Amino acid sequence: MAQPPVCKILDYGRYKYEQTRKEREAKKTQKTQTLKEMRLSPRMNEHDLGFKTKLIQDFLQEGDKVKVTLRFRGRENAHPEIGRTVLDEVVKRLDGMALVERTPLLEGRAMTMILSPVPPKVPPKPKTQPPAAATQ
Repeated sequence: MAQPPVCKILDYGRYKYEQTRKEREAKKTQKTQTLKEMRLSPRMNEHDLGFKTKLIQDFLQEGDKVKVTLRFRGRENAHPEIGRTVLDEVVKRLDGMALVERTPLLEGRAMTMILSPVPPKVPPKPKTQPPAAATQ
């Protein structure tokens, strides 16, 4: 707001180059959330389910969403309730680590649900009370 008006003369090519460098640096620091998939079966053993749950837990700790797919083969398709119990067991094992973003849904021969990581809790700031005025 100077009188007379003042302008800055600069090299436009250099200015554009610096802008692209800033944008590139900003992209390096941001974390993109990817969707990982874990496939399960309705006839899984206890150990296999524990192993797969641990892998899902690792994905969630990295900040990724996980699509859990339970594939039915042959006569297994006649008993979707068995698949739902397997997915409920996965959710129970990941209690406190994952939020169910989409509940189990049967689509053709596969039942899918999407889990997302629980956002980190930020401790509330303690409220400071103003000092009491001395009364006499």
